[in-house]
Amino acid sequence: MFRYRLHPSAAQEAVLRDHCAHARFVWNLAVEQHLHWHQGRRSAPGYLEQCRQLTAARAEIRWLAAGSQMVQQQALRDFAQAMAAFFDPQNPAGRPSWRKAGRDEGFRVVAIKVGQVRRLSRHVGEVKVPKVGWVRFRWSRAVPPGVKSYRVTMDRAGRWHVAFAAIPEPIPAPGNGKVVGIDRGVAVSASLSTGELLRVPGLTAAERRRMRRLERMLARARRGSNRRSRVRLALARLRARQTDRRKDWVEKASTDLARRFDIVRVENLNLKGMTRSARGTVGAPGRNVRQKAGLNREIMRSGWGLLVRRLEDKAPGRVEKINPAFTSQRCSACGHVDAKSRESQARFACTACGFACHADVNAAKNIAAGHAVTARGGDGVARPVNREPQLLPQSA
Repeated sequence: MFRYRLHPSAAQEAVLRDHCAHARFVWNLAVEQHLHWHQGRRSAPGYLEQCRQLTAARAEIRWLAAGSQMVQQQALRDFAQAMAAFFDPQNPAGRPSWRKAGRDEGFRVVAIKVGQVRRLSRHVGEVKVPKVGWVRFRWSRAVPPGVKSYRVTMDRAGRWHVAFAAIPEPIPAPGNGKVVGIDRGVAVSASLSTGELLRVPGLTAAERRRMRRLERMLARARRGSNRRSRVRLALARLRARQTDRRKDWVEKASTDLARRFDIVRVENLNLKGMTRSARGTVGAPGRNVRQKAGLNREIMRSGWGLLVRRLEDKAPGRVEKINPAFTSQRCSACGHVDAKSRESQARFACTACGFACHADVNAAKNIAAGHAVTARGGDGVARPVNREPQLLPQSA
């Protein structure tokens, strides 16, 4: 996707909001139809039948008829694709659920004709939107030729974006045969086997204080009041700033890694399980719930999953996932495995050979070498020194 910042006028923004409301209304109707289905009942209507029902609904509902039929039909198309992904056994996705105002704001436009996307100046372009006309956007990079569709969205901070559907070309391998290992952490977002320590730029100290103050104001504000709306918008803009910095860091770091190394190796982590809540149930409540919630937030702020996903997009076939077992306890110099070697979060000192370095860099070197030892202390290739010597069988 090629995403750009959209700059509609006040009148254009009102129509864009109506398009988002129409698309969300049609989507929720489709969700409601499929919720009535159960085993033994006739299947819910498909895309073509829903389009015929949409035509009948537009004839009766003036508010719906005032919108773009293309926008509403594409909402049904998106729902059909979401249901197909839900029933796909090879790559199952979650069941499509309700869309909420203020959170799910967007619509899709297809069948773009030649000349409906044009450049006005060095940093300004415009795109033609049904029922809206020409809407300007920031020309931050060239729009790929031959695009056929785009999606307009509004985030919680009130910013509009347009994303053209196009798959960028992957970054070619440098051909130098270099392999790099990446150890992802919280204190250090990404540690490379080359010794580099990469950190996600988050909010400054002043911005964090402002966020805490806004969160307290939001908790005290009365629901439905104008003050609560203003505080929510200010808080959303601050969080959007944090998200933009993380995405910018991920894009630059993944591009740099894909250009410098032929093979990129990362740990095969179950991020969904690692960031699961520790609350438990009423009968079996969890322990250290607040501490675990804080750890979950830091993991998500570090962009672990986004970094690997963008690496796989930019360097397809060159990203390898390694079993993370004992990579932080194995000495990258001699292969000795001992939990006591990890003296602290940042320091590793081997208890066998005395090798010392940054703990995350040591783990990254093990990942780069593909060393993931088993519970017995070895991977079967490089035999570690922490196992007792085995006697060789006597030959007859």
